[in-house]
Amino acid sequence: METALSPLEFARRTRRLHGHRPAVVDGDLRLTYEQFLDRCDRWSAALQRIGTRQGDRIATIAPNTHAHLESFYAVPQLGAVLVPLNYRLTPDDFVYMVNHSGATVLCAHGDYLDAVDSVRDQMPGVRHFVAFEGASPNGKARPGWLDYEAIIAATAPAFARPEISERDLLTINYTSGTTSRPKGVMITHRNAALNTIGTLLHLPIPVGEAYLWTLPMFHANGWTFTWTVTAAAGTHVCLRKVDPATVFGLIRDEDVRRLCAAPTVCISLANASPEVRGDVPPGVRVITAGAPPAAATIERLEGDLGWEVTQVYGLTETAPFISVCAPLPEHARLSPGQRAVVKARQGVELLTSGELRVVDDHGDEVPADGVTLGEITVRGNVVMDGYYNDPEATKKAMGDGWFRTGDAAVVHPDGYMEIRDRIKDVIISGGENISSVEVEGALLRHPAVDEAAIVGLPSEKWGETPHAFVVVRPGASVTEEELLGFLRDQIAHFKVPRGATFVTELPKTATGKIQKFILRGGAANLNLQ
Repeated sequence: METALSPLEFARRTRRLHGHRPAVVDGDLRLTYEQFLDRCDRWSAALQRIGTRQGDRIATIAPNTHAHLESFYAVPQLGAVLVPLNYRLTPDDFVYMVNHSGATVLCAHGDYLDAVDSVRDQMPGVRHFVAFEGASPNGKARPGWLDYEAIIAATAPAFARPEISERDLLTINYTSGTTSRPKGVMITHRNAALNTIGTLLHLPIPVGEAYLWTLPMFHANGWTFTWTVTAAAGTHVCLRKVDPATVFGLIRDEDVRRLCAAPTVCISLANASPEVRGDVPPGVRVITAGAPPAAATIERLEGDLGWEVTQVYGLTETAPFISVCAPLPEHARLSPGQRAVVKARQGVELLTSGELRVVDDHGDEVPADGVTLGEITVRGNVVMDGYYNDPEATKKAMGDGWFRTGDAAVVHPDGYMEIRDRIKDVIISGGENISSVEVEGALLRHPAVDEAAIVGLPSEKWGETPHAFVVVRPGASVTEEELLGFLRDQIAHFKVPRGATFVTELPKTATGKIQKFILRGGAANLNLQ
């Protein structure tokens, strides 16, 4: 009598109970759940008709569109495996990931057809190329591409449904690969289902609530909100490119109540000018992850906009959430500034995620003193099945039964975990550990600072010392001396950067993480002011 744990079950239930409710908004296109899931069935039937079988991999290169969202249902309900690729990568990256995953079908948005065509001959395993958009520019069919919308319109929604186990692969999600080739993270139906359930337990979404897609769907399956919003019978409001003015406009026009955003997106919204913001509705719930947010950013979003910010923590390898900064009754008694400091912590285990520990070099848990640094390790329901076709990397990451995250953290007396850095980013200066996250948080409290990154640069005397890279807010001005003096009043002097470089922008990944390895490469790689 058991039913396999799968996000597909959530779609079945929502279709049955809420088929008439709004499911998707993508520009002028509006779909109910019945219409949306009918389109998914049609795409499943079409894929099956062109030879897709259980276990086959289907790759996608697309921003947040209705067609991309449909793939998160149409592909897995065939028992096939979705491979959503980072659309901001290079054609050579596409070649590696498509070939490594063994994808037999490649679907792309119109903006990326040229990039794919330039390397098409290097992907011999791909049998079919499908254009989500742009298949018929100027009314003339583009050679070598199937037209997604034409296929949907011409295909009946009937297909043969295979039996799916909860331990079957659902997706392969590629890591950023900043220091080596990207690794394919294998996420199972069970992983995604339990992440969805845990998310809704801690961050419930009311039926019909509008969710804005400010987070890329390709990134850890949109933190599984591709399925979480559907499970709650919410409305997916698609957003193809993040722009603060567009975000605020959609929040007003579509009555958006919830969004997910990396800290860099949160910063852009918190620091937007009154002209860009317009009339901002209060009460929007923001879920942030991807990098530790600064308390100052949280304080601005909550104090200036009247929004509510909750931080979660996880990795692509953990499907992705393993902790949430769950509010406690005593937090309500704190001042806004104190509450923002607590909210900047990564928190405690989700009820469904499994066990989380912060351990020292010997594998022993660190004391809950808010000072002793250790590595976050996890095991449980949301940890990946392994890295695709890479047993060596799998063994290295989780060979002892615990997945080692590479994140350095402390545990506070209340049991709440707080990340201090990536282990590789901890700055060791004269034998002292310096958290770049702590220094960045202090810098972001300066009214002239829009974004900041701290990295360790070589020093003959100290081994390495912290250096600041700073983006100044539009219309503001500040000198290096003023910034460093500001920091000396807030943090221990040995943590204060030895210098500051002003830049127009910081190098980031597609998901908003600052690429510190580029900053360490020196100012020659940057667009200096």
